[in-house]
Amino acid sequence: MSTTLAPTKTSTRPSGAASGSSHSKSVGSARQAAISAVTNYAVNSPPIEFADSIAQDYYSTNVFSKSVMKDRLPKSIYKSVMMTIESGEKLDPTVADIVASAMKDWAMEKGATHYAHIFYPLTGATAEKHDSFLSPTSDGSTLSEFSGKQLIQGEPDGSSFPTGGIRVTSQARGYTIWDVTSPAYILENPNGNTLCIPTAFVSWTGEALDKKTPVLRSMQALNKQAQRILKLFGHQDGSFVASTAGPEQEYFLVDRHFFFARPDLLNAGRTLFGCKPPKGQEFDDHYFGAIPERVLAFMLDAERELFKLGIPVKTRHNEVAPGQFEIAPVFESANLAADHQQLMMLTLDRVAKKYGMACLMHEKPFAGVNGSGKHVNWSLGSSSQGNMLDPGDTPHDNAQFLVFCAAVIRAVHLHQGLLRAVVATAGNDHRLGANEAPPAIISIFLGDQLTDIFEQIKAGGASSSIDSGTLTVGADVLPLFPKDAGDRNRTSPFAFTGNRFEFRAVGSNQSIAGPLVAINTIVAESLDYCATKLEEEMQGDPQLLNTAVQSLLTEVINEHSAIIFNGDGYSDEWHVEAEERGLLNLKTTADALPYLHTPEVQQMFAKYGVLSNRELESRLETYLEQYCLTVDVEANLSVSMARKLIFPAAIRYQNELAAACANLTLVGIDFDTDTLDSVTALVKGLQDGIVRLEHAIADHSATTPVEEARHRCDAVLPSMLMVRNYVDKLESIVADDLWPLPTYQEMLFIK
Repeated sequence: MSTTLAPTKTSTRPSGAASGSSHSKSVGSARQAAISAVTNYAVNSPPIEFADSIAQDYYSTNVFSKSVMKDRLPKSIYKSVMMTIESGEKLDPTVADIVASAMKDWAMEKGATHYAHIFYPLTGATAEKHDSFLSPTSDGSTLSEFSGKQLIQGEPDGSSFPTGGIRVTSQARGYTIWDVTSPAYILENPNGNTLCIPTAFVSWTGEALDKKTPVLRSMQALNKQAQRILKLFGHQDGSFVASTAGPEQEYFLVDRHFFFARPDLLNAGRTLFGCKPPKGQEFDDHYFGAIPERVLAFMLDAERELFKLGIPVKTRHNEVAPGQFEIAPVFESANLAADHQQLMMLTLDRVAKKYGMACLMHEKPFAGVNGSGKHVNWSLGSSSQGNMLDPGDTPHDNAQFLVFCAAVIRAVHLHQGLLRAVVATAGNDHRLGANEAPPAIISIFLGDQLTDIFEQIKAGGASSSIDSGTLTVGADVLPLFPKDAGDRNRTSPFAFTGNRFEFRAVGSNQSIAGPLVAINTIVAESLDYCATKLEEEMQGDPQLLNTAVQSLLTEVINEHSAIIFNGDGYSDEWHVEAEERGLLNLKTTADALPYLHTPEVQQMFAKYGVLSNRELESRLETYLEQYCLTVDVEANLSVSMARKLIFPAAIRYQNELAAACANLTLVGIDFDTDTLDSVTALVKGLQDGIVRLEHAIADHSATTPVEEARHRCDAVLPSMLMVRNYVDKLESIVADDLWPLPTYQEMLFIK
């Protein structure tokens, strides 16, 4: 049942008249109507009766889960499917018809009339193709059908998505392929339900056209190399070693009336203009503050929907910036976490509309306050060995943990350029390096305890671990408890946080698939290196394991300690020191994306069967194109809004000031023209800035995708910033009743 307010009929364009109070009313009509609608907001439907249903009762009710399969599939079929899901065994194609029949019956019992193959093209968005269960018969009636072939394989157009040249219109065939490791689910709609089947998306040639396929390949590569390490430590049960992920999603909420009154939010997802409000986030009063009632109602509803889909959301809270919030799930298998993250973003967006709000996932929707990230907590483990990045109580004695940790250190140091490239987007460029996000320099934070252990190893061998100790605060009524052995460092892009690494550079609007592919693959390569070194030194003798491990760890920390930094990543001194250490500082997408195609990266992805050179090239071309298209949309929006909204408002105010000056002069009163002079100068600067931006947009001298991106970065974006500078200064001067756009103060603080 919808709770959205009835839309207010307002115009976002000023009338064509040139001056006068009636024109002032027309200019601000959309903005004033939005403010009125927001302040008069009221829920127009009854609340959900949460007390009538316990969360445990509806958790995963819309998921074709393991328990559902166990109840509905023959024992042998269920066992075969579980071998694929839990152990990575090849899927037996003969089970498809039986699984499809059970899946169809379950879905139709839940009101589904259609099924959809869900896939994730290189746009980073979610795509879906719906087909009905019903098939006509010769007598004019219908039968409900869903075969194993329909479950396993679909055929969307492979050429209509960005593919970097792998598919073209004359070679358009593409396939979706059932991913049995990610469970099917029911997508509810007031008018009917749909069975959604997560799938991979490949071309007729078998090349990956999507985000999912490389994730599955990289997990396979990681498992293979991790098994070699485990075997050396005497663990030979073969339990599948899977990478795990828990992405923390940050987002903003603004009222939809404000959203639709801002062409930039509507088309670009971020504000291109907007001067700093009198109050921002400087009081730190929003972070972890009391959640506004309307927002909390949205959160509760969204979590209910996510629970029904089996998404294990755990945490919700206010974030630092006004109007900013976070939701975080418990970690899952990386492939499932990536699928759930896409579904979470769709759900947040859908449920926000129900409460009259727009959910903004852009990394920097508002200048001057914190942007939004998606911190990806990464680890690896198996059902028999547990989390392999858990140091235990005495990590200096935990040789297996130290080997896996050392492999990550080596991987990040060798492939820092790749890690920066996989988080490179036009949106994330506005966030990285600011005080709410890690710098563009990739480094690892280990914390005091692990840093001390590796320093001991460097000096000849680790013999102790820093004790975590007990926290005492001096109030007897408060309980004592063991504190962590080290502090947290929120300025680090890749931080060890107790039993996992947190990749904090990922943007809030990104699919986490790309970062997961990169981390899985570079760690697989590093584990391969470590396993080979250990095997060569041990020569099959288990008694030599400790000596071999000590030698390996010493080599890794001596050669790769430059990547470890526990200090303040925001400081200017770190930038100087990082350069001295030989670390990369890739500040923009144009700087970073070419690292996707270095010989080292090409060879690594090809060696471990994750991405062929052609597939990697297609991603570079696609991401460069996405970057250029994003900047182009924003640049054209800047011109349009500046010319059609801001310039007319400024001219009207200029006319009012000029008229007042003339009238006062006629009656012999001196008029201070400072404000008029300022407005006149800013209007002239705005006009010149628009012309300069148009020239930058029209410059098509670049001949390669890399050059195109470089032009957007070096010419178009600075020209946009110049236009913004004049617009924001005008906003601080022009009369409030003339200003056509909802302001930061209104959007961030009126809920």
